Amino acid sequence: MSTFSGLGTALSSLIAQRTALDVSANNVANANTVGYTRQRALLGALPSATVPSMFATSDGVGLGTQVSNIQRLGDVFVDNRLRAASGTSGYLTAQAEAYTALEKGIGEPAKTAMANQLSDFWAGWADVSNGSDQDAARAVLLERGVAVADSLHTLYATARTQWDQTRFETGALVERANVAAASVADLNQRILSITNSGATAHELSDQRDQLVTELAGLVGATAQVRQDGQVDLFVGGNAMVRGDKVSALAVSGATAFSQATAGTPVQVVWADKPTQVVGIESGRVGGLLSVLAPPDGSGTGGLLTEAAARYDALATSLAGQLNAIHQTGYARDETTTGVDFFTFDAGQPAALGIRVALTSADQVAAGAAGQGAFDGTVALAISRLGSASTGPDAQWRSVVTDVGVKTASATSRSSVAQTALATAQSQQLAQTSVDVDEETVNMLAYQRAYEGAARVLTAIDEMLDTLINRTGVVGR
Repeated sequence: MSTFSGLGTALSSLIAQRTALDVSANNVANANTVGYTRQRALLGALPSATVPSMFATSDGVGLGTQVSNIQRLGDVFVDNRLRAASGTSGYLTAQAEAYTALEKGIGEPAKTAMANQLSDFWAGWADVSNGSDQDAARAVLLERGVAVADSLHTLYATARTQWDQTRFETGALVERANVAAASVADLNQRILSITNSGATAHELSDQRDQLVTELAGLVGATAQVRQDGQVDLFVGGNAMVRGDKVSALAVSGATAFSQATAGTPVQVVWADKPTQVVGIESGRVGGLLSVLAPPDGSGTGGLLTEAAARYDALATSLAGQLNAIHQTGYARDETTTGVDFFTFDAGQPAALGIRVALTSADQVAAGAAGQGAFDGTVALAISRLGSASTGPDAQWRSVVTDVGVKTASATSRSSVAQTALATAQSQQLAQTSVDVDEETVNMLAYQRAYEGAARVLTAIDEMLDTLINRTGVVGR
């Protein structure tokens, strides 16, 4: 082995330690960068020369060290766990938020809420039964009837507005998913090009992983890493990203609440295959789709359309039960009978179309046949609907209780999912985040190794100086 080989050995160490220092410095610089995965320079020994030259012999000592690889310290299993947790949390959080908004729209208990409006309404009938000769009591009753109808209108309109907002959000999130998928495909191409040239593209891989996690939270996407380093994304079992190719998503189906309540679902389909539905069962979009679903007749359909169906049922029951009794009574003129108190506007849902049919307080049928103009027998019977086991109040309590229980359940499931997501995020951060103390220790080790290699270089230089410039000088 050549005497000058020691210089090369020392130089290899200088280069390797400097590279390792640069990697640690880059870690420290990105200690607060969101999504950055720490890196580590892997050092490997260079073997001794296997083919000696004509004038050199090998002593079996290696030729120094080199940076064999700059490793990205991520964990694919932790990443997959985080993505699965993101999809589950996104789905359950969307449902919990929708239930919470629906519960707030119901507004119970409150003075202006439906339960109090119904209570005042039945009290109005009781007042008329006790003083049917009083115009004020009859007029107040009509106003309270209008208030009940208006409350039903508001409940239905609130559910419809929430559905419209949810439908808009679904479209916006699907567009965001398409943009993120296109970015993943672009990064796949760039990363492949860089790695094929022999360089590393760890920072681009960090960006790609963030996008993949975002897509998992949006549409429940799952990732599969190729041998060449590219990532394929699958949604509902079909590829959304394959290498640098992207299959975009689109939203189809119901665009109005009336269509949804009539049974038309909102669906996510492939943009190039509009008839093929994407089976999204996770992520926030999946949760929103469950919120937008049409009623199924068993109460387990979309929560907004099911709520609207129950509002319609309440309006129909209220009008049906009250009208059935009111039709048996007589107005103040003792001749008018068979009149409905509530009626419905044609072409409107029951909860939205219900209104008071009477235009005058005298039309209130408070008395029974042959009992005189000021009899309140029928009004008293109507007032008792408020305490009936199958009356409108009981139906409304059932609605409020059901929504409250489901809201609490959805909120609880969402909280558990968010805790699991926080745990997965902590595990990933523990694996990928930069520990400045650790990097400081590493930099000190690389620095000392660099100084040692420099000292070796100096010693060899002094030896060579003696050999070249002083050999044969002794004794002259």
